[in-house]
Amino acid sequence: MTAPYRLFLLVLLALVGAALPLVGLHGQEEKPDAAPGLVLVSTVKGAISPATAKQITDAIALAEEREAELLVIRLDTPGGLVTSTRDIITAILGSKVPVAGYVWPAGGHAASAGTFIIYATGIAAMSPGTNIGAATPVMMSGSTAPLPEQPRRPAEEDGARSTPSNEEALSKKATNDAVALIRSLAATHGRNADWAEKAVREGESLSAQDAVEKGVVEVLASDLDTLLREINGRTVVTAAGEHTLNTADAEVEHVEPGFLVEMLALIADPNVAFLLMMIGIYGIIFELSNPGSIGPGILGAISLLLGLYALNHLPLDYAGVALIVLGLVLMGVEVFTPTFGVAGFGGLVAFVLGAAMLIDSDNPDFRLSWWTIAGTAIASAAFIFFLIGYTLRALKRPVLTGIEEMIGAEARVLDWENGSGFVHVRGERWRATGPVELAPQSTVHVERVDGLTLIVR
Repeated sequence: MTAPYRLFLLVLLALVGAALPLVGLHGQEEKPDAAPGLVLVSTVKGAISPATAKQITDAIALAEEREAELLVIRLDTPGGLVTSTRDIITAILGSKVPVAGYVWPAGGHAASAGTFIIYATGIAAMSPGTNIGAATPVMMSGSTAPLPEQPRRPAEEDGARSTPSNEEALSKKATNDAVALIRSLAATHGRNADWAEKAVREGESLSAQDAVEKGVVEVLASDLDTLLREINGRTVVTAAGEHTLNTADAEVEHVEPGFLVEMLALIADPNVAFLLMMIGIYGIIFELSNPGSIGPGILGAISLLLGLYALNHLPLDYAGVALIVLGLVLMGVEVFTPTFGVAGFGGLVAFVLGAAMLIDSDNPDFRLSWWTIAGTAIASAAFIFFLIGYTLRALKRPVLTGIEEMIGAEARVLDWENGSGFVHVRGERWRATGPVELAPQSTVHVERVDGLTLIVR
């Protein structure tokens, strides 16, 4: 072997030797474990309302934006509005990030609307000491209470099958719709659909331990850390497909409601919304009766719009709305065309009846407080009494302008001859007629006015 070939061989061997460690390392390289992801937590406490729907929708949007591993909704609710509940369910089912529902803390519950929300989530968990159920649609929607069952008479006594009332038909329709929804949610996540139907039809409830045993929820966890350990490695169905959770050592971040959500939660209270509407109405009435004051009109317009926006999201009885509007119109008539209380008190009665009927809900969280109704009624009555008193006092005051103001006024005779002449009254010189015997500088009183001539005595 010649020298050039030996040199070439040595160089080749050297290059191969240098590359072997790199090849070995590459062959032995293992895929690192996936880094623990971010878990966002949003806490919902109280009745389900439009503010709750926005809070959860915003939390899901944030979780998708930050590519979170999981969004946990901690829930403690007595129920709420059907429209808001369906908005929440739609947002959860459309989420590309896995969503877990966690009934928390001990002593809390996911009643009525809360049951539907838990069934919609990909992971359902409960804390010991909590309960779930009582999902009857009447309770969830706050509509008319179901009628008690009437004993059926035999067909031979009836002669025909009795026709259900309109209320019974509506109740049955709402119940069947709710059953179909919750069974669909149960099938999506493999949960107990039969118990879910009983929760809707019969209002059944379960403790946390029983819920796990019956397959209503998957996990019993005393705290958030335990929950994340228990669900680590589970596969969850999302809108983007199946996802295996990696939550063992996840970074946990709590999502606080934004300013808009907190403001909506405040004005969504029926009492606050009603008071805003009343402030708005009275502010506008004051502005119209005192043009140019500006401030009350601006405050009234803002308050009225906020109040109407909040009331628009609540289950309203439109007969109540009509009575309130009628009452306010009649009280406005009293302001601008005084009727000595007839229109004002008629408006007050219509207003109180309308306020009592305004919110069509059996849920205490969405009812108008009688204290609120009584307070606004008393304020309105005081306003009407003030208007009546002001009107009566105005009628008793002497007239200070115009021809009527001249009657009884004292005048000084300037010159006089044969029962007529000129007098000085209120800083003006007037032609006058009266007694023949009057002399200049004597004092007379105006008896009446005849055109541009004063009749004096």
